[in-house]
Amino acid sequence: MKYPKLRELAEAIKAVIKGPYTSKFPAQPHVPHPNFRGQPEFDQDKCLGCLACEEACPSAAIAHEDILDDDAPPRRVMIHYTDDCIFCGVCQDACIRETGDKAIVLGNKWELSYFDRSQAYETIEKELQLCEVCGDVIATRDHLIWLAEKLGELSFSNPTLYMSRLRELGVADENIQTVLADDGRSDRVKILCAECRRKTATYE
Repeated sequence: MKYPKLRELAEAIKAVIKGPYTSKFPAQPHVPHPNFRGQPEFDQDKCLGCLACEEACPSAAIAHEDILDDDAPPRRVMIHYTDDCIFCGVCQDACIRETGDKAIVLGNKWELSYFDRSQAYETIEKELQLCEVCGDVIATRDHLIWLAEKLGELSFSNPTLYMSRLRELGVADENIQTVLADDGRSDRVKILCAECRRKTATYE
């Protein structure tokens, strides 16, 4: 008969005195370790709807839908499927916002059971900006405004960015196209997609 090692004996004594190592869940809520990597949590106000997290997600747990065909303003619905998420943190790393101000961060939430798997998702909505000529989706309004703020005075080289910023500030002249109509290239001073912007730039 082999005798137990001293370490194993010590652990056994501790378990007898202090009780088992496992938590009393579900009788009592389980408190995860502070470093536990749980479900990512989105911030509606910080999210730009840029889709960087969707592009980076290795498990395809993030998706989006652009809704343009109803009476409401055009909008982008970001969808996070929590049942497919593997909590890897790639979405947090891919978020284009600065460290400490991320729109998606790993939380400490671990209890994610559902009786109905179809309920295992969360959504946020962002207003879309459409091209003023062809109507195609350019980006979310928040994304364009964030880019304009990030670039500062450099954004004035791109009418789509500075017009978005001026409208957000409420100081854009909506009649500027009329003012510039006579040989003023009013077609340039609009919020345009890349293809329509190219057409205005090559106008003869």
